Amino acid sequence: METVGVTSNKQEIVPKAIGEFVAGTMGGWAQVVVGHPFDTIKVRMQTQPHPPIYSGGMDCLRATIKGEGMGGLYKGVTSPLAGIGFCNAVVFAANGFFLRLLQSNSSEPLTLGQKAAAGGLAGGVMSFLNCPVELLKVKLQTQTAAAAVTGHKPYTGVFNCGVRTFQERGVTGLYRGLGITILRDIPSFWAYFGLYEGLKSALVYRRLGVADGSKSNGAEQFLAGGFAGISAWLTAYPQDVIKSRMQMDYKYKSTSDAFRALLHESRGGNWRIFFRGFGPTILRAFPANAATFVAYEWTMKSLSM
Repeated sequence: METVGVTSNKQEIVPKAIGEFVAGTMGGWAQVVVGHPFDTIKVRMQTQPHPPIYSGGMDCLRATIKGEGMGGLYKGVTSPLAGIGFCNAVVFAANGFFLRLLQSNSSEPLTLGQKAAAGGLAGGVMSFLNCPVELLKVKLQTQTAAAAVTGHKPYTGVFNCGVRTFQERGVTGLYRGLGITILRDIPSFWAYFGLYEGLKSALVYRRLGVADGSKSNGAEQFLAGGFAGISAWLTAYPQDVIKSRMQMDYKYKSTSDAFRALLHESRGGNWRIFFRGFGPTILRAFPANAATFVAYEWTMKSLSM
């Protein structure tokens, strides 16, 4: 069976599932370091009030650096650094599990559609970890000096944010927006792993004349990972806008309530409301996900001999 980053003629140092977990963690850390500043701009663009206070992504970037320094771009980074490393480990391990499950009753190589389906199923698993991690990240990213004067005591960090959210809202408070997170992550990871595997094999075929993704090199993994990241957001961005709105503002009682509010704001042709922050997201998607897959594949290769 062809699996990501491991060739069939190599002996494994560690069991495949553990290797996928470790490699996924490394990929997640690489993604956060490269992509968090873009993510901060995206979230602030998505959650700004109506009428908006930023004219665009560059205006938001300038205002953030002017008001909070470069450190403002890494606000809330502790949560994804700790959480996304683990979440990424889970999604890559889950993807590997579903690939093996789909392969178990057949000696034939998996089709690209099956690999994409495994990714979608892994995305469903990922949602249950993504939701609380991203909720804390959104709360910290949208906490500005201007917001602090409203009477709400500012969070001092990710742990303080998590404890206070739990004390005020319970477990359901940490899982606010779970439904829309699932609706975002299943199609997103279907596209993510499907395009990665397909493009990686196509690039190897162009170089070697054989469509075997396990023979890919670092440049091919970089390109395939970058475009896979873009495809993942193209399938899921409006859902992400709804999720961010719902997680940062408790005036929305449900996902449908947040969706109706966005629809109301989009009247008169303002459909761009569902794509606020799209520019920074796409700018982030390529380098962050290219780094993710290169780190993942390198670690998987290092764990085999």
